[in-house]
Order: sequence, then structure tokens, then C-alpha cells
Amino acid sequence: MSSDDPTRTTEPYRWRWLILVVMIVAEVMDLLDASIVNVAGPALEKSLGASSVGLQWVIGGYALTLGAGLVLGGRLGDRYGRRRMFLTGLAAFTLSSLLCALSPNIESLIAFRLLQGTAGAMLLPQGLGLLRENFSGPELTKVFAIFGPVLGLGGIIGPVLGGFLIEGDFFGLGWRSVFLINLPIGLAALAIAARFVPKRRGDRTVRVDMVGAGLIVASCALLVLPLNQGQEDGWPLWTWLCMAASVVGFGLFTLQQRRTAAAGREPLVTPGLLRKPAFTIGLGGIALFFGGLIGTQLVLTLFLQIGQHFSAGDAGLGNLPLAVGTAIGGAVSGAFLADKIGRRVLQAGPLIQLAGAVLLWFELDGLSAGSFSIWDIAPGVAVAGIGAGMVIAALFSFILAAVDDDEIGSASGVLSAVQAIGGSIGVAVFGSVFFAQAKTGDFTTGFHHALIVQACLLVVFLAITFLLPKQGRPEEEQHGVNAAAADGGSAPGAEQGVAV
Repeated sequence: MSSDDPTRTTEPYRWRWLILVVMIVAEVMDLLDASIVNVAGPALEKSLGASSVGLQWVIGGYALTLGAGLVLGGRLGDRYGRRRMFLTGLAAFTLSSLLCALSPNIESLIAFRLLQGTAGAMLLPQGLGLLRENFSGPELTKVFAIFGPVLGLGGIIGPVLGGFLIEGDFFGLGWRSVFLINLPIGLAALAIAARFVPKRRGDRTVRVDMVGAGLIVASCALLVLPLNQGQEDGWPLWTWLCMAASVVGFGLFTLQQRRTAAAGREPLVTPGLLRKPAFTIGLGGIALFFGGLIGTQLVLTLFLQIGQHFSAGDAGLGNLPLAVGTAIGGAVSGAFLADKIGRRVLQAGPLIQLAGAVLLWFELDGLSAGSFSIWDIAPGVAVAGIGAGMVIAALFSFILAAVDDDEIGSASGVLSAVQAIGGSIGVAVFGSVFFAQAKTGDFTTGFHHALIVQACLLVVFLAITFLLPKQGRPEEEQHGVNAAAADGGSAPGAEQGVAV
């Protein structure tokens, strides 16, 4: 919102800090659902007869539609107003959570999870823009210092909370409580947001590129569908044709975005971004890194529950070594290491992850039947988490350093979308790799194979880091704070960014 906006007043909005609380609650609720069902596998199998492929769709389908719709959600916020899209997305997310909880079979649960991810794509991009509309100057910097880390906790505590709810079996609801918990939270956030978030008109001159959005959705679906179904069906010809078609689709999207911009219309993605080698290479790096990270986290949970017969609660707690390691690595990297050694932090991170994977490999080899404890593999998992945290805290800043100031908003939206889609692909690939061995009862070998895949992804990611800028973009510039301070509003399109 520019400085000549008649709705902006010189006095700070009285209820602005309540807006921050609502944004955090609503968006953490959204982010939690990306990982909260990781521990629901056995419960879904028992209740709905879910197969391994069905479980992969329940987990990865959410991330797929979330990622495919994030950039579109940001543009809709530009056109129709961020408050309106936030309320719409929050209402749709709450309703889809109820539908997930009421699902009578696995097919309907998958469909409602896809709908839930779509609602999340409308909700998530609005948060940062709403905060910039109601905060400015040093207060805005303080807000982002609070907002980012709190959102980061959402994905970490998801499996722990999910395990607690499923094992607690409150009111006999079992896995359904994982979704029902969103109802009171969502309704309360909706009521408060409707009352206290001030109305600001969107810009109806903004055109939404629905053709580009359709190409992205179709291309993502053509990629994830065969990755999920291929292992189950024996990799028939259609799976390879779908993956080839997805590559063509992404190419058509790039061409369509350039033609849209050349014709004077507004594309979803600033075309100049796709001409920057460091940025496009960085997109590949994000997909590889988060695909490997989300995939191995899923395999860890499956190994604990299916292979070692952990309860949902114990499996959730089994993710704590990874969460603690990630928090330590992120704190070290974000506090001083990234500024001190530059992009070498992105090279140290995957090397530490590889060391953790090697340690975990030997820990798995040394397991003895009937005496397994999470402490047997905690050191390797924690070391891998430290390496992952070092990368997570710094990766976006180094990729954003390759773009111009007026491209930050569009770039942030694309990076966040690719992060989510990469996670969906990781669920499909790593789930297929693990279940291929799990069907024979050899769960340790399934975990070993997943570690090999992760190691390959990390090696490629490590090579990519050498092509990124040597220094990252400062944190405040990633959110457009400097631009906001300069013109009294938000950086163009920066509301599309989602904190990692």
C-alpha cells in the first residue's frame, strides 16, 4: 500500500498487536497441518483401510495444492484485498478441516486434504501483507522477528501434537481429532479477524493470470501423480508420459509468463526472475533440499510406527531429536554464522547432514531385535537436524540476493511455492522407496535406501550452492521492510513471501 493511500492514518492502528496474534495463530494452524498427519498412518490404515499410496496422498496432497496455489493466492490478495482473502482462506480452511474429520473413506479424505491445501494457499500469502499494512518502521522489524520463528515452530511440533491427539483418543475421536482441533481455533481467529482487521480495498486494476495458474497446477499434478502411484503400479508407460508432460508444462508456463509480460499484462511470476541463473538454480536447490528433508522426516516416523511398533504419541516424540537439532542449527546459522562465513554455511549444512546420515546408517545396522529405543538413533538424527537447520535459516536469503529489489515479492512467493511442492515430491519419492522394502518386512533396509536417496540429493544440492551469491540478503530486506519504510507501504508483491 503506497503512502498516498487515503485509508492510511498517521496514528498507529489501536488493535495492531491483536492482528499479529491472529495472523500467527491462523497461519501456524495452517502450517501445522502440513506435518501433523505424519503419525496417523496406522490409525488411517485401521480406520479407513488406507494403503501406502493413500497415506502418501493424504500427506503430500496438502503440500501439492498449497504450493501450486501460493503465488495465485498472493495475486488474489492484491486484487480483492488481503483482509477479504485472509477471511475467505481461513473460513475455507476451517470448513475443510471439518470435512477431513468427517471423511468416511480414504478417497474423500484425500479430496478434502487437497481442498485444505488450496485454502491454505489463499490464507498464507496474506499474513505478511496484513502485518505491513498495520505496522511500520522499527515496529515492523520487531514483528517479523517474532513472526518468522513462531511460524517455523509449526512444522516442528506438528508430529508431536498429532501423536498426542491420536494416542490420547479424546472422546473416541482418534485421528479425526487432528483435524477437529482446527475448528475452535479457526472459528475464534475468524471472529477476531473479522472484528479487528481493518478494511482496505484491493487494487481492481490487478489482473490475475488464470492461464498461468492452470499451467502450474496441471504441471505439478502430472509430476506428483506418477511419483505416488508408480511404485504401486509397477511404473507403467503412463507414469513416464505424465512426468514428461509435466516438464513440458513447466516449460510452457515459463514461455506463457514471458508472453504475458510482453503483451503488457501482469504475469504470476516476474519474467526477469527466470532469466537470472542463480535464482533458477536456487529453485532447483530448494526443491532438492526440502524434498529430501520432508521425505526423510516422513520415513523416520514410518520406521518408528510401522517398523518398531511405536504408538502415535511415541512416534511424535521420536521426532524431537530432529526438531532440537534443527533448532540448534538454525539458531547458530541465523545468529552469526551465515553473516560471518557467507554461503559456506550452505555448504557446511549438507556436509553435517551427510555425517548425520552416515551415523544413522551405522546406528540402524547396530539395532538388536526387541530392544529398540529412540535413543539408539537419536545422535544421528540430531546431527542431521543441525545440518538441516543451518541451511533452512539461510537458504532463502542467499537466493534472494540474486534478485533485484523490486523483484523480492514475486521471488519470495515462488521460493515458498517451490518449497511446498518439493516437500510433496519428497513425500512421494521417499514414501515409495520406504514402502517398497516395508512390504517385505525389511524396514531397516527401507530406511537405508531412503538415506541413500537423501545423500544423492544432498550432494547435488551441495554442488548447486557454489553457484549462489556469496552473501545473503539482510533479513529485513527479505520482507520488504526497507522498502516499506521508504514509501510508507509494502514492497510490491512482497506479501507472497512465506517465512521458512
